[in-house]
Amino acid sequence: MTNQTLYQAGLAMAPGISAVTGRQLVRLFGSAEAVFTAKGPELERLSDAGKLLVGKIRQSDALKRAEKELLFIEKNRITCFFATDAGYPERLAECPDAPLLLYAKGNVHLEAKHVLSIVGTRNASAYGREQTEKLLADLAAMLPGILIVSGLAYGIDISAHRSALAGRLPTAGVLAHGLDRIYPAAHRQTAIEMLENGGLLTDFPSGTQPDRYNFVKRNRIIAGLSDATLVMESACKGGSLLTAEMAFSYNRNVFAFPGRASDTFSEGCNRIIRQNQAALVTCAADLMEAMGWNLPEKKTLAPAQTELFPRENEKVTQIYALLKKKDGFDLNELAAKLDLPVSELSPVLFEMEMNGKLKMIPGNRCKLV
Repeated sequence: MTNQTLYQAGLAMAPGISAVTGRQLVRLFGSAEAVFTAKGPELERLSDAGKLLVGKIRQSDALKRAEKELLFIEKNRITCFFATDAGYPERLAECPDAPLLLYAKGNVHLEAKHVLSIVGTRNASAYGREQTEKLLADLAAMLPGILIVSGLAYGIDISAHRSALAGRLPTAGVLAHGLDRIYPAAHRQTAIEMLENGGLLTDFPSGTQPDRYNFVKRNRIIAGLSDATLVMESACKGGSLLTAEMAFSYNRNVFAFPGRASDTFSEGCNRIIRQNQAALVTCAADLMEAMGWNLPEKKTLAPAQTELFPRENEKVTQIYALLKKKDGFDLNELAAKLDLPVSELSPVLFEMEMNGKLKMIPGNRCKLV
């Protein structure tokens, strides 16, 4: 651990400092250390409110707590990712409220090519568990190496982790407490097994209890770490729906497994599908197709696709060129790039979709097939 880690942990542990405020202070001062040590002109340029805030940070016991935390980190071989570090997970860094400091234990590769979060009710039915097991068994065969993220809770979460382990897929559990404990304790053995091919993550320091509010904060990391979030089962209200909402707000793909109208723990899934907040999937193949995680034979066609569009159709050619550079565009963003009103762009996109060259995905976004 470096001296810089001490100040990074101290800033993350300072009372009243949100992740957003912490990043703003680091940008302003240049480093977490400078927030605690800068003098003279660097402080004079702050507003009165800014000076008051920095004063409170320096007068707090944050650095003393950070010194204690660093001893725990070193003893337990924990890795720290600070928001400005090159190694900070790229997907998570895109989220405006991403944590300032992330603690990780195990052998987890957070920059895996494909990352899927699976969430759901703690009161999982036999149907929910069976579908989770089948989905992950199929993904293990079709897309080995995909990282599965969940929250190590009862029900769908633990079923996802255990199914991933059974298929030798890496899996990461995001915790609502520090890494000095496992909650629920009944999942300790699974957590230990996950350290070999995956790991445990949290933005809470050691000594933090699994309080209710912490689970809401935990859910934003589950949503932000992945390319897509899949809700397997959920009642009309629940933490998994909050995770789906966060994923949707991050412009990530959201999927849900449907259930019978009479199933209490499918009400939430059915509702977000009905409200177009989630796309319906029933198997691994559905998910892979929707995400563009296609099998090799489809990838071999990509270089020849430009020839499938008429050369004289300049708009189609421009759209294809933009979508080829970026995996998915918001409709308004695409219209701005092309300097076209949405009213003119929509018919062209519709024609491309009908020709099987483009598809619309949740969040009013489009991508190439």
